[in-house]
Amino acid sequence: MRSPMTGPIVLDLAALDRAVYGAIAITPTPSLDGAMRRLSHAANHSKISFALAGLLALRGGPARRAALLGVAAIGVASAAANLLGKNLVRRERPDRLGALVPEARHVRMPTSASFPSGHSASAFAFAVAVGAELPRTAVPLSLLAATVAYSRVHTGVHYPGDVVAGALLGVASATAVRITLT
Repeated sequence: MRSPMTGPIVLDLAALDRAVYGAIAITPTPSLDGAMRRLSHAANHSKISFALAGLLALRGGPARRAALLGVAAIGVASAAANLLGKNLVRRERPDRLGALVPEARHVRMPTSASFPSGHSASAFAFAVAVGAELPRTAVPLSLLAATVAYSRVHTGVHYPGDVVAGALLGVASATAVRITLT
């Protein structure tokens, strides 16, 4: 009996994932390349989210609570992605040189497994947790999280499926934190 992890649907999704990655890699986007590289780098270790959390915490009241929930959600998402997900799946990083990702897009290639994207998990965890507490921030933070996620594909360090899985993990982490702490 064939394992569900090697079934035809999984194989088709993997082929689609590689094809979308390849299409992004070879599409010339010189006006985006530098910005996506800088954003991807700025999102390392959730620096953007932690900076926003600090600004929110300074405001006090509901903003401080939102910051606390956002930081807690980052912790859960990061642990789930980096300690569990990457060790369970062990997907290799994309071959960005073979895919012809322009060098102007390159960020340092992580040595960890590719699946799921920790950047995406953390960015979406923060966006969802904070956005649920402060609804006016939900759309801008979600757009920022989606752009961070895309930047990881654009720079060639993740497949699209990695960032989708990371985003879903981030949403689940934020939901778990909100249920636990509210």
